[in-house]
Amino acid sequence: MREQRLEPVPSLGSLYSRALAATARTTMRRGPVADRLPDVAYVAGGLRADPATLSAYQELLGEPGTDELPAGYVHVLAFPLAMALMVRPDFPLPVLGMVHTANRVVQHRPVLLGEELSARAEARSPRAHRKGTLVDLAVTVEAGGETVWEGVSTYLARGTRLPGAAEEAPSSSTDEEPGGDVVAVWSLGADTGKRYAEVSGDRNPIHVSRLGARAFGFPRPIAHGMYTASRALAQLARFRGDAFTWEVEFAKPVLLPGKVALSVDPAGEGVRYAGHHPRSGRLHLSGTVTPRT
Repeated sequence: MREQRLEPVPSLGSLYSRALAATARTTMRRGPVADRLPDVAYVAGGLRADPATLSAYQELLGEPGTDELPAGYVHVLAFPLAMALMVRPDFPLPVLGMVHTANRVVQHRPVLLGEELSARAEARSPRAHRKGTLVDLAVTVEAGGETVWEGVSTYLARGTRLPGAAEEAPSSSTDEEPGGDVVAVWSLGADTGKRYAEVSGDRNPIHVSRLGARAFGFPRPIAHGMYTASRALAQLARFRGDAFTWEVEFAKPVLLPGKVALSVDPAGEGVRYAGHHPRSGRLHLSGTVTPRT
């Protein structure tokens, strides 16, 4: 796979404008999608956290106001590289409307405010799903030549099919009753998507616009998956340590405004967590945080 340097890294705002055109282009295609992703990895250097944005992010997500970058904030810094891959003309799947289904992050050590970071992003592992096509966007972040953070985000392009690929068996995990003790109940206002967009730059229409949400089948805007996952991670600080693996799977979206109850179940060396509707028990997200030695 060849590498291509992005200088400067494009803003998410400009990338979403390109995503509109890319989505129109891919949805006009007929027949199965191509099974070949772009044979290129984007790389960029000189990435730094902005102190004011970091502070606003920490306040919104409930992270302590320190010089350590939350793992979710590192995702925010590097996400434009992954988004730039998805809006390429040779990316075969429609970008807007893709569903974020899972995330896995390995933090090797704390990343500090003031460190200059470099990042590398690639798209990989396209595979069939009973509702469409799954693809992984893998990002590696380095500081001083040392890998400090790795993340894999999995997305579902609904309604697309890989040629000749068998469908996955349906999973019943999203219907399971969450375990553990409820440690918090979040009341998420109608502006939650817009507030997270301000600190992350992620202004996907399904999160910030009622019309945008309706265009993709949602009656109201939905919370960003990385908002709910990162807010859960903030409340698990005592379990994670300086180095950890953080995993999350997303189930039913959180319609805004709405409420989410966070359940925590310590399991061995790590902890399991789940976010669900406080009355119906409907699962929104679940995952684990495991310290690394």
